[in-house]
Amino acid sequence: VQLVESGGGLVQPGGSLTLSCAASGFTLSSRVMYWVRQAPGQELEWLSSIYPSTNTAYLPSVEGRFTTSRDDAKSILYLQMNDLKTEDTAVYYCATSSRGRDRGQGTQVTVSS
Repeated sequence: VQLVESGGGLVQPGGSLTLSCAASGFTLSSRVMYWVRQAPGQELEWLSSIYPSTNTAYLPSVEGRFTTSRDDAKSILYLQMNDLKTEDTAVYYCATSSRGRDRGQGTQVTVSS
C-alpha cells in the first residue's frame, strides 16, 4: 500500500482547496478510505470516510464544507474543501483507517489572512 497526498497550500479564510491522494498497491474502490489531519500540537483527527459504495461520512465540523470523492479508474482519492477556516490549518493525510494507517507524508494546508 502506498498513498501520496498533494494539493495543499496557503489559502485565505473562506477559500477553497482540493487535495488529492494517489493510491497504489491495492484496489482503491474495494477499501474504505479515510482523510485525517493533524494540527500542530494536536492528535490525529478523523475527517471523513468513503466506502466502496461511495457513501461518505464526515466529522460534524467539516460536514457541508468538505467533500470526499474518488476516481477509481485513476486510483485517486480527493478531498474538496470549501469555506476554509483558520482552524482547518493542519497536515492532511489519506489513510486506510480512521487512525491513519498507511498514511503518506501528508500535505500542509495553511489557512491564514
